[in-house]
Amino acid sequence: QVRLVESGGGSVQAGGSLRLSCLASGLFFGINSMAWYRQAPGKWRELVAGISGGGSTKYDDSVKGRFTISRDNAMNTMYLQMNSLKPEDTAVYYCNTWSEAYPWGQGTQVTVSS
Repeated sequence: QVRLVESGGGSVQAGGSLRLSCLASGLFFGINSMAWYRQAPGKWRELVAGISGGGSTKYDDSVKGRFTISRDNAMNTMYLQMNSLKPEDTAVYYCNTWSEAYPWGQGTQVTVSS
């Protein structure tokens, strides 16, 4: 059974930083392209950043230059370093494969105050 567990969220002021982690179990993590998603209140879930098994990355334009996605295949863990946070980054952040293949976890709340 696949399980995705997000952690590392919190409340910060604009300009601050947070590092999110996603621990995956029950899947061949190293061969899966993974991604971070977020859902703000009243909005659809959206893709934030993705990373292939080999480490190629892509980002939504709204986070380019501020967020960095990375992974440690030996630890079955993916990260999202978020710098220069803005109030519009406030959302629940989730991880999943690029194809959203597995049940969503509980996510981790990120709140950025101005």
